[in-house]
Parts: sequence; structure tokens; C-alpha cells
Amino acid sequence: MGKTVTTYLIDGDPKGTQYVFISNKICQMYVIPRSNLSILNERQELQTPAFYILLGEDEATKPKAYIGETENFRERVKDHDSKKAFWQKALLFISKDAAMTKADVQYLEHRAITEAKISNTFVLNENKQTPKAPNLPEYRKDDMEGFFEDVKFLTSFIGCNIFDIAKPKEEHLFYTKGRGCDAKGFYQTSGFTVLKGSIIAKSSVPSLTWKEKREKLLKEYTVSNGDKLKLESDKTFSSPSTAADFCIGSSNNGWLVWKDKDDQTLDAVYRKQLE
Repeated sequence: MGKTVTTYLIDGDPKGTQYVFISNKICQMYVIPRSNLSILNERQELQTPAFYILLGEDEATKPKAYIGETENFRERVKDHDSKKAFWQKALLFISKDAAMTKADVQYLEHRAITEAKISNTFVLNENKQTPKAPNLPEYRKDDMEGFFEDVKFLTSFIGCNIFDIAKPKEEHLFYTKGRGCDAKGFYQTSGFTVLKGSIIAKSSVPSLTWKEKREKLLKEYTVSNGDKLKLESDKTFSSPSTAADFCIGSSNNGWLVWKDKDDQTLDAVYRKQLE
């Protein structure tokens, strides 16, 4: 089923402040660059209970985020602006009808931290613990579950994969072996996902151009399993070839080295489907 998503550029700048919402939904997301925090003085609706995510870059291979909740983001962000150096952009989620309470946004914070840790796509080292879910009435918990589904959709819509959890389709699994690896994964709109449990080659050939980055990824995503490395969580790469390079430790054409159970290449299944 299709959806209509409206994006409004408040200052006319595609990289500036904007708000995004799904038609007929109460969840509204504000995207606020750190350089544009003055907007918080101008908009009363941003001084209500809200759930938020601070986004930035980390020195490692993953981007960094901080997930929080507040009764007044304008006041809360003053502390973050002085104490948290990493972030460049805030995603702020409020209700269009201004009906959310402190307990509601605490529930959203609980759900968000839980799912972001499962996704394992961002560094969350400043969210040291997952807060307990507040005691909400059953009907309100259902409301917040629906709201959180919209949060996940909107973050993904703007290209933030903090909650993305890959869901493989069994009939479209692909496999590759070489240099000691034994990996499996699948192809989708966001790229090629290598699945948890895949065995990854320990070493890289000298000619691999991103050898250092691969070694960082190995430290973050794999655990030792005897004399082998096992992928500890799913990992999505932008292309099948990058995924294959990571698994095998050498340069490969991913469209050819990933093959399904019938020995069909990824190329044959996807790129030649219109021929």
C-alpha cells in the first residue's frame, strides 16, 4: 500500500530545517541542523514533550547517535549543545495534536534504544543503559507502538538506518565462499545484507584498497570462532561487490560471486530480469 509523505523546507534550504509527516498520521518529524537551533525560539510546538535522536559521526566505521526524551527540547538541547560535541543534526518527533505526555516519550525512548541496539548500525555509547518502559495503559501503549512505527518509517525515509533490521527472503538467499569465508546474504533496495553467522575471511590480500577499513569492520562486527571469524550481527553494504570484498578479503565482482542455491548469480536473478 502506498503512502504520501510531505516534506516542508522551513527556510527553503534542502539541507536546512524541515518537517516531515505521513498523511493522516499524527507523528511529525523535525530535522534540525545544529547550526539552526535558533528555530527552537520561534516555534512553540517544539517546546512540548518530544522524543529525539542526535546524529553525528564517530571516528570508527559507524556513525554515532544519542537517543533521548524530554518535556521541552529547547531547554534540553542547551545541555547537549555544551556537553556533546559529536552531533550535527537532531531528529525531533512530536505529536501534531500535542497530546503526548512525559510517559509517552519515555516509552518511545525505551523502544528506540532497544531497536537501535538490535540494528547495530550506529554507535550508541552515550546511551549506556536501556531505560525501562513506563507503566502505560494498554490502549496508550498500542498508540505509542503505532507512533513508533511511523518514527521508524520517517527516519528510514530521510536515509537514516538507525532502526533498520534486515529481513531476508529465504527464496532469495545468496552464498559465497573463498579464502576461508562461508557467507550468505540477500539483496534489497538498501544494498546487500550479509547475515549474522556468516564466516568471514580473517585476512585481506595486499591489493585490497580498503584493507584498513575492513579490519575496523572485522573488529566491530565479528567474533572469533576457533580459527575463524563469525559475523555477530547482520551488516548491510551499499553494493554486492563491497559485501563480497568484506567477506572474502579481496576485490570481487559481487554480481558474479554471490550465487543462490540453484547456482544462479545475483546478476542473473536481478540485473537480467528485464531481458
